[in-house]
Amino acid sequence: MIDYNPSAGIPAKGGIPGKGKTVLTDEQVKTLLDAIRGKRPYVFIMIGLYTGLRREEILALQWDCVFLDNKVPYLSVRRAWREEHNRPVISTVLKTPAARRDIPIPECLVDCLRKAKEESVSEYVISNSEGQPLSDAQFQRLWKYVTVRSQKKRTYYKYVNGESIRYTVDPTVLGFQKNNHNIVYSIDFDVTPHLLRHTYITNLLYAGVDPKTVQYLAGHENSKTTMDIYAKVKYNKPEELLDVVNGAFNQESLENDTGKEEAV
Repeated sequence: MIDYNPSAGIPAKGGIPGKGKTVLTDEQVKTLLDAIRGKRPYVFIMIGLYTGLRREEILALQWDCVFLDNKVPYLSVRRAWREEHNRPVISTVLKTPAARRDIPIPECLVDCLRKAKEESVSEYVISNSEGQPLSDAQFQRLWKYVTVRSQKKRTYYKYVNGESIRYTVDPTVLGFQKNNHNIVYSIDFDVTPHLLRHTYITNLLYAGVDPKTVQYLAGHENSKTTMDIYAKVKYNKPEELLDVVNGAFNQESLENDTGKEEAV
């Protein structure tokens, strides 16, 4: 006898179990933004967290699709980034027809984008020093600003007198990089570009936004994708769920009504 379901996670049509996806908590979001505030990836991460755009959509985003002065600020997804022969290519052909969408943006992102636009010399929101879209190699260097601040143990290689020398960095909590005290090891969790999108979609579902609306904002072709992949609980501890459960049953109102009845 076995005490678990060996087919858990396998769809009826077959295949292999899907890997569980994680989501950034509110505290982790704050830690991440504090760690890279003012650094090159900051605008990219803000867009990912507060619009849920895919990496290829953010890298292709141009200022003509960002509407900050409208009564309801929003951005339009109209282009996608890809790489051919190690060079970036911007296309109006999106991943799916559903990827073409208009996304309202919160005030914190409006302020971030407004400042970025004032300092920008490019038609692209995210660009290299020449105002052109990033290549994949340039994006990887951009993302290094995040990984280098991680507390995750990692191995590097450097050449000394033509010989490759391997050395390991085992960061300590809130310690400083040996050769650069401006770099603090403050990120004690894994972060990827797609995790920003996953956090955005999960937060919408967690806030009670209906699945069809989330489907549109995420650019999914159907709501099944939205619910099957992203509809995971954000918190699972009693102390974290108390306010959610009380809110669902309007517990505060019930207590107030009971108090009024007793007073009568």
